[in-house]
Amino acid sequence: MTLRHVPAAGASRGGPPVPAAAPQAAPAEATFQARTERSRPRRRRAWAELLRLPALFSVPGDALAGAAAAGAVPNARTLLAIGSSLCLYEAGMALNDWADRDVDAVERPHRPLPSGRVRPAAALTAACLLTGAGLALAARAGRPALAVAAPLAATVWAYDLSLKHTPAGPVAMGAARGLDLLLGAAATTGRPRPAAPSAALLGTHTLAVTTVSRQEAQGGSPLAPLAALATTALLTRRTAYRPAPPVHDPARATGHEPRPEPAGRPGHRGPAAPLTTAPPGHPARQSPAAPLTTAPPGHPARSGPVAPPTAAPTGQPGRPEPAGLLATALAAAYAVSTARPYVHAALNPSPPLTQRAVGAGIRATVPLQAALAARAGRPVPAVLIAALAPLGARFAKKVSIT
Repeated sequence: MTLRHVPAAGASRGGPPVPAAAPQAAPAEATFQARTERSRPRRRRAWAELLRLPALFSVPGDALAGAAAAGAVPNARTLLAIGSSLCLYEAGMALNDWADRDVDAVERPHRPLPSGRVRPAAALTAACLLTGAGLALAARAGRPALAVAAPLAATVWAYDLSLKHTPAGPVAMGAARGLDLLLGAAATTGRPRPAAPSAALLGTHTLAVTTVSRQEAQGGSPLAPLAALATTALLTRRTAYRPAPPVHDPARATGHEPRPEPAGRPGHRGPAAPLTTAPPGHPARQSPAAPLTTAPPGHPARSGPVAPPTAAPTGQPGRPEPAGLLATALAAAYAVSTARPYVHAALNPSPPLTQRAVGAGIRATVPLQAALAARAGRPVPAVLIAALAPLGARFAKKVSIT
């Protein structure tokens, strides 16, 4: 029996060998790559939930409102203050979930840390890096900005690590938001003190929202939503535009001009009588003293004393009217955005309605910041701040703000 030569696989008769097909990837490696590609969007969403990205739209208005309250136009240092605020805010968010990871494992197991989508060490590292970045940006804005950013960072860390579950928790959170507004004033002008009244109003709003948030996981008493509703009404009244009261004018109060005092009486502040050398009996000595004039003879100015110039009307509003109307509209928008959720949470303080009220309170920070800027006579920054509200509401539909 004759043996026949069988060509090897991949070879062809009478020609060069055909290269063999490339080996396919191992099933385990292909599965790992597919899982990695699918896990990337999940990882990004987990970090978005951890950092609560929709809440970021409530941060830039702090620096802009602070600059407006200080009477300045936003500049490059204001942008540095905004960057510092964003970093410190996100550091607080990451540190908050790291500190509450054991509590969230019971009350909110779907959160990124309890569910295992983000490692606790990664969250703590992010909080440290973001805090350092926030302080570095504040230092670039100047010493006054760093002097405000340092206690702001300390307040954020103290709240997350020790003060959150104490009676001082809401006060610390309100102080942090007020310091954030002062950071914008300090970075822009170097003088945070003029912005203190606006910082107090914004901090009061944050205090009320934080008080409501303390019972968003388990529900509770309707007193906190009612107190927040009353606080909203008070802030709306203080933020809305009101004309300045007119200065008291005796002539307008009595309806006639006050009688002038004769010359020579003690306390008389009118012009002294000019010196004259006319002899006794001369008409110049029998008529009241008139101020000197250079008008030609027969000119009406020589027929009697010249009336003093009339003062400009007083009591006019100190702010431009367009900014005042804008402040009133924004204050009304602030009240409307929070009133209904607070009422629902007061009538039924269940966790879903309470969380909805807290989210509304966080989003209402934006129109309140805009109203404060308009109240300070800065309509352009007020409009820029107000434009952030619809963006925050849009992203809040994808990622929870609480």
